[in-house]
Amino acid sequence: MIGASRMSRTISKFNAFPAPIRKRLISFIMGHMVPYVGTSGIVIEEMTEERLVATIANRKKVQNHIHNVHAAAMALIAETCTGFVVAMNLPDDKLPLIKTLKVDYLKRTKGDMKAVATLTPEQRERIRTEERGNLPVEIHVTDETGEEPIQCEMIWAWVTKTK
Repeated sequence: MIGASRMSRTISKFNAFPAPIRKRLISFIMGHMVPYVGTSGIVIEEMTEERLVATIANRKKVQNHIHNVHAAAMALIAETCTGFVVAMNLPDDKLPLIKTLKVDYLKRTKGDMKAVATLTPEQRERIRTEERGNLPVEIHVTDETGEEPIQCEMIWAWVTKTK
Protein backbone atom coordinates (compact mmCIF):
# COMPACT_ATOMS: atom_id res chain seq x y z
CA MET A 1 0.00 0.00 0.00
CA ILE A 2 2.71 2.47 -0.95
CA GLY A 3 1.27 5.96 -1.00
CA ALA A 4 -1.96 4.91 0.72
CA SER A 5 -3.71 7.44 2.92
CA ARG A 6 -3.55 7.20 6.70
CA MET A 7 -7.24 6.22 6.71
CA SER A 8 -6.63 3.46 4.17
CA ARG A 9 -3.62 2.16 6.11
CA THR A 10 -5.63 2.14 9.34
CA ILE A 11 -8.62 0.36 7.85
CA SER A 12 -6.44 -2.25 6.11
CA LYS A 13 -5.14 -3.36 9.53
CA PHE A 14 -8.61 -4.67 10.36
CA ASN A 15 -8.86 -6.97 7.32
CA ALA A 16 -7.43 -9.88 9.31
CA PHE A 17 -10.35 -9.80 11.76
CA PRO A 18 -13.51 -11.86 11.19
CA ALA A 19 -16.24 -9.87 9.40
CA PRO A 20 -18.52 -9.22 12.41
CA ILE A 21 -15.66 -7.88 14.53
CA ARG A 22 -14.20 -5.93 11.59
CA LYS A 23 -17.55 -4.22 10.91
CA ARG A 24 -17.94 -3.21 14.55
CA LEU A 25 -14.38 -1.89 14.83
CA ILE A 26 -14.51 0.10 11.59
CA SER A 27 -17.98 1.47 12.39
CA PHE A 28 -16.79 2.50 15.86
CA ILE A 29 -13.69 4.25 14.47
CA MET A 30 -15.65 6.07 11.77
CA GLY A 31 -18.33 7.02 14.31
CA HIS A 32 -15.60 8.41 16.54
CA MET A 33 -14.08 10.43 13.65
CA VAL A 34 -17.52 11.81 12.69
CA PRO A 35 -19.68 11.67 15.83
CA TYR A 36 -23.00 12.16 14.00
CA VAL A 37 -22.30 8.98 12.01
CA GLY A 38 -21.91 7.07 15.29
CA THR A 39 -24.99 8.69 16.85
CA SER A 40 -27.11 7.65 13.87
CA GLY A 41 -25.92 4.06 14.08
CA ILE A 42 -24.48 3.73 10.58
CA VAL A 43 -22.70 0.39 10.18
CA ILE A 44 -19.80 0.21 7.74
CA GLU A 45 -20.18 -3.18 6.06
CA GLU A 46 -17.28 -2.87 3.59
CA MET A 47 -14.61 -0.20 3.23
CA THR A 48 -11.98 -0.22 0.49
CA GLU A 49 -10.35 2.40 -1.70
CA GLU A 50 -12.76 1.43 -4.51
CA ARG A 51 -16.05 0.88 -2.69
CA LEU A 52 -17.84 1.60 0.54
CA VAL A 53 -20.99 -0.15 1.74
CA ALA A 54 -22.94 1.03 4.78
CA THR A 55 -26.31 0.31 6.34
CA ILE A 56 -28.66 2.09 8.67
CA ALA A 57 -31.36 0.18 10.54
CA ASN A 58 -34.92 1.44 10.54
CA ARG A 59 -35.09 1.99 14.29
CA LYS A 60 -36.82 4.60 16.41
CA LYS A 61 -33.72 6.82 16.71
CA VAL A 62 -33.66 7.55 12.95
CA GLN A 63 -37.36 7.27 12.07
CA ASN A 64 -39.71 9.90 10.75
CA HIS A 65 -43.37 10.39 11.69
CA ILE A 66 -44.48 7.43 9.50
CA HIS A 67 -41.91 5.05 11.02
CA ASN A 68 -39.61 4.92 8.01
CA VAL A 69 -35.96 5.99 7.90
CA HIS A 70 -35.97 9.79 8.08
CA ALA A 71 -35.08 11.79 4.97
CA ALA A 72 -32.09 13.34 6.74
CA ALA A 73 -30.78 9.88 7.74
CA MET A 74 -31.02 8.73 4.11
CA ALA A 75 -29.02 11.78 3.01
CA LEU A 76 -26.54 11.11 5.82
CA ILE A 77 -25.81 7.55 4.76
CA ALA A 78 -25.27 8.68 1.14
CA GLU A 79 -22.98 11.53 2.23
CA THR A 80 -21.10 9.28 4.64
CA CYS A 81 -20.41 6.58 2.06
CA THR A 82 -19.27 8.96 -0.64
CA GLY A 83 -17.14 11.03 1.74
CA PHE A 84 -15.37 8.07 3.31
CA VAL A 85 -14.56 6.43 -0.04
CA VAL A 86 -13.02 9.72 -1.20
CA ALA A 87 -11.10 10.02 2.08
CA MET A 88 -9.70 6.51 1.63
CA ASN A 89 -7.87 7.80 -1.46
CA LEU A 90 -6.79 11.28 -0.34
CA PRO A 91 -3.17 11.99 0.50
CA ASP A 92 -2.71 12.90 4.16
CA ASP A 93 -2.14 16.59 3.36
CA LYS A 94 -5.58 16.93 1.70
CA LEU A 95 -9.02 17.57 3.14
CA PRO A 96 -12.31 16.26 1.64
CA LEU A 97 -15.21 18.72 1.39
CA ILE A 98 -18.75 18.08 0.20
CA LYS A 99 -19.51 20.49 -2.64
CA THR A 100 -22.93 19.28 -3.78
CA LEU A 101 -25.40 17.17 -1.85
CA LYS A 102 -28.59 16.70 -3.86
CA VAL A 103 -31.18 14.11 -2.92
CA ASP A 104 -34.41 13.43 -4.78
CA TYR A 105 -36.93 11.47 -2.75
CA LEU A 106 -38.78 9.23 -5.21
CA LYS A 107 -40.93 6.97 -3.03
CA ARG A 108 -41.55 5.76 0.51
CA THR A 109 -38.99 3.40 1.94
CA LYS A 110 -39.43 -0.01 3.46
CA GLY A 111 -37.21 -1.17 6.31
CA ASP A 112 -33.46 -0.75 6.62
CA MET A 113 -31.35 1.22 4.15
CA LYS A 114 -28.11 0.28 2.38
CA ALA A 115 -25.77 2.62 0.52
CA VAL A 116 -23.01 1.67 -1.91
CA ALA A 117 -20.49 4.28 -3.12
CA THR A 118 -17.89 3.51 -5.77
CA LEU A 119 -14.96 5.22 -7.44
CA THR A 120 -13.48 4.39 -10.82
CA PRO A 121 -9.73 3.86 -11.21
CA GLU A 122 -9.56 7.21 -13.06
CA GLN A 123 -11.30 9.02 -10.20
CA ARG A 124 -8.98 7.43 -7.65
CA GLU A 125 -5.96 8.55 -9.66
CA ARG A 126 -7.28 12.14 -9.83
CA ILE A 127 -7.88 12.24 -6.08
CA ARG A 128 -4.38 10.96 -5.39
CA THR A 129 -2.49 13.19 -7.84
CA GLU A 130 -4.34 16.48 -8.34
CA GLU A 131 -3.51 19.30 -5.92
CA ARG A 132 -7.20 20.21 -5.69
CA GLY A 133 -10.28 19.22 -7.57
CA ASN A 134 -13.79 17.85 -7.41
CA LEU A 135 -15.75 14.96 -8.86
CA PRO A 136 -19.11 13.23 -8.64
CA VAL A 137 -19.17 10.02 -6.62
CA GLU A 138 -21.54 7.27 -7.70
CA ILE A 139 -23.94 6.30 -4.91
CA HIS A 140 -26.90 3.94 -4.78
CA VAL A 141 -29.18 3.81 -1.75
CA THR A 142 -31.64 0.93 -1.51
CA ASP A 143 -34.23 -0.19 1.02
CA GLU A 144 -34.98 -3.75 2.12
CA THR A 145 -36.91 -4.42 -1.11
CA GLY A 146 -33.82 -3.63 -3.19
CA GLU A 147 -35.48 -0.56 -4.70
CA GLU A 148 -33.82 2.87 -4.79
CA PRO A 149 -36.29 5.21 -3.04
CA ILE A 150 -33.87 8.12 -3.40
CA GLN A 151 -31.58 9.34 -6.14
CA CYS A 152 -28.47 11.24 -5.12
CA GLU A 153 -25.88 13.53 -6.63
CA MET A 154 -22.80 13.88 -4.44
CA ILE A 155 -19.88 15.99 -5.62
CA TRP A 156 -16.79 15.95 -3.44
CA ALA A 157 -13.92 18.41 -3.56
CA TRP A 158 -10.48 18.22 -2.02
CA VAL A 159 -8.07 20.95 -0.99
CA THR A 160 -4.76 21.19 0.82
CA LYS A 161 -5.14 21.24 4.60
CA THR A 162 -4.28 24.53 6.25
CA LYS A 163 -1.68 24.36 8.99
